[in-house]
Amino acid sequence: MTAALCLGTYRVRAVSQAARTALAAGSPWVDTAPNYAHGRAQEELRPVLGEYPTVRVATKIGFFTEEQGRTALAEGVLTRGEAAGRHSLERGFVRWQTERSLAALGRVDLVFVHNPEHHGHGLDRSALHGRVREAFTALEEFAQAGRIGGYGVATWSGLTSGAFSVPELLTLARQAAGSAEHHFTGLQMPVSLIMDAPIAQALNGGGPLVQAKDAGLITFGSAPLHGGELLDAMTSELVNLIRPGLSAAAAALLAAGSCPGLDAVLTSASTRDHWDDVAKALTAPLTVRELRRVTGELAGE
Repeated sequence: MTAALCLGTYRVRAVSQAARTALAAGSPWVDTAPNYAHGRAQEELRPVLGEYPTVRVATKIGFFTEEQGRTALAEGVLTRGEAAGRHSLERGFVRWQTERSLAALGRVDLVFVHNPEHHGHGLDRSALHGRVREAFTALEEFAQAGRIGGYGVATWSGLTSGAFSVPELLTLARQAAGSAEHHFTGLQMPVSLIMDAPIAQALNGGGPLVQAKDAGLITFGSAPLHGGELLDAMTSELVNLIRPGLSAAAAALLAAGSCPGLDAVLTSASTRDHWDDVAKALTAPLTVRELRRVTGELAGE
């Protein structure tokens, strides 16, 4: 099966318009963050989410806008130095930011710790893991109280740089919960023909996506077009290798969405034509053999 096509709101300008388009087309998830759309994404999503009560909502903690940092500083949540850093995993801040997201969105099914490796610059692995455990502890409190469905990690490079692994994150979640009954339920990472290591690993039966699925986590692939950069690399030969007749965007998303172990692939398509173009392609996933041929060609094999 291909991953479900879901709305990601990073770099989306007209958030409410994109959300109405995606949810009308059947997107099962909306992924956002407090710092998206210059800090306005969550508020713009609220009325649309009210129209679609069954869609699931994922947001994040960690990054914040300059204005949000000033508010946190004024409310005594962050020190001046922490506010200047624009990213925090301190337990008090995680509680504060999660409360604000709940108020802005109305409901939250999944809260990702956003790029925790960013918080680890200058820290050794054990110190970074301690910060992640602190964030997990705060989110575990929300989950145990039934205020969020669960939490996870959305990472750009943490799993590929060696900052942490899926088994380590699961251990930190058990420590945060004080038992094996934790609420660590999701993993988000880049999956594309540019950042294709997760695809190659999954095709060989290993890597973080397979580890996450084996642990029962929901897996999300972010940046399938690599911020739009991939479209310039989608030659007609590559598109035809993936599937003749597709647009460049549909071919790229089909390759990412066919990755074994991936539940959801995030796209920022804002028009119904763009959404339907990709969704149609994803109805017929690439086979393992076809996907191996594509990744092998890109690797020069």
